[in-house]
Amino acid sequence: MVGITQLFAIATVCLLFFQFLKLRKASRHFPPGPTPLPIIGGLWRLDLRLSQETYTKIAKDYGKIFTMWVGHKPMIILNGFQAVKEALVTHSEELTGRPVTPFVAATMKGKGVLFATGHIWKQQRHFSLTTLRNLGMGKKGLEYRVQQEANHLVEFFASKRGQAMNPSFAIFHTVSNVISSVVFGHPFSYDDENFRELVKAVMFMFHFLPSPFHIAYDLFPWLMPYVPGPHQKAFACLEYGHTFIRGEIRSHEETRNPNDPQDFIDYYLDQIEKTKDDPYSTFDEENMLHVITDFFAAGTETTSVTLLWALAYMVAHPDVQEKVQQELHAILTPSHEIRYEDRKRLPYTNAVIHEVQRFCNVLLVGSFRECIKDITLQGFRIKKGTVIIPDVASVLYDPEHWETPHQFNPNHFLDKDGHFFCKEAFIPFAVGHRVCVGERLAQTELFIVFTNLLRAFKLQLPEGIKSINTEPVTGGLAMVPHPYKICAVPY
Repeated sequence: MVGITQLFAIATVCLLFFQFLKLRKASRHFPPGPTPLPIIGGLWRLDLRLSQETYTKIAKDYGKIFTMWVGHKPMIILNGFQAVKEALVTHSEELTGRPVTPFVAATMKGKGVLFATGHIWKQQRHFSLTTLRNLGMGKKGLEYRVQQEANHLVEFFASKRGQAMNPSFAIFHTVSNVISSVVFGHPFSYDDENFRELVKAVMFMFHFLPSPFHIAYDLFPWLMPYVPGPHQKAFACLEYGHTFIRGEIRSHEETRNPNDPQDFIDYYLDQIEKTKDDPYSTFDEENMLHVITDFFAAGTETTSVTLLWALAYMVAHPDVQEKVQQELHAILTPSHEIRYEDRKRLPYTNAVIHEVQRFCNVLLVGSFRECIKDITLQGFRIKKGTVIIPDVASVLYDPEHWETPHQFNPNHFLDKDGHFFCKEAFIPFAVGHRVCVGERLAQTELFIVFTNLLRAFKLQLPEGIKSINTEPVTGGLAMVPHPYKICAVPY
């Protein structure tokens, strides 16, 4: 007699076998890639420790465009500058869609900018770009806000009097306060516990999104809400952030002057009032909530992590640090308030900042896209609704465009006469219609904060520490540095 257990095992094997055959048949309609297996798809082909070379290694077997199945979902990976450029520039309009995974649907609800698509995305993005430009004008515009926070950070570093410190939270607080000044109209003190919790919530979400638990939620959305794990904390962090933002909105509703908007919330409340009778308007409090959340999610972590890498590289490459400081002290007087415009007078410093962005490559792959129309990529017909993943690392490390792609080398951005120039393959903010809304703000922050710190301090390792780890923490799609301590010795 065959028992229940044996029958169940036989049935399971049969189901898996038929699923395998189904996947094999479906895969014929997509570019080649690792053979998809039931449940895990092609994930078996990934290294246990994701690195900048992970997808490039796979591309060597299957070509510059290949299919990676996640469960039963096909995703097209684009490797190298030419393939990514063809997708994001040539087919920019057709790739403005954003895939809606179960986790994204449950948290972002198709609103805001980052995870929205179609009419909502177009309206929210256009308004956000216009408002950021408006806020950038005047003597107290975006640059002024960055300068203020950079000065506070310099004061914080100086208060340590050259003693060993972990710069992480101070950097995150500085960048978050720039976003706060833009969105809320005011910064927060280092001692504000509610704001500290908001920063922690944003940091957690950044680390959660590329984690295995996020992938598990998308594979088993019917199960994960009932399973303990960091995904539960992710929902709690998101709710904490929304509650915090709602409090700021209520405060603005009571105190704002409609004739003199001071920050993003003021402008958005005005827009809600202006479009209240427009049936096609997407301007409401829920979209405002998600746009502001997007600002913090996209604007805080990536810029903060890039600055942490910048300090680490300066300690790891003291010769580069010394050349930056020589240029800063030769060109700028001690009393000069550093402006973004000064980058034109500081070619080597500007090159170093760009090389930091290229080399650290904070996001291992670019933001996922979804075809809103049928297209042809690299000779393959890609159907509407297919998910496209640009391998940004393969562009920033493409040996056809960078002389020493796996070395930290500021000369990548300098010509033979020492003048700064930027290559087409430099795309940390993506390209095309979905290029990062906050690119200009992020570049301004990186330049002003970095130069203020390097002008004021010599960065070095604590006594007894021989080297700093410049390998990223592995295990996710975000390239973050290992925690470290440095000494900021005043000049």
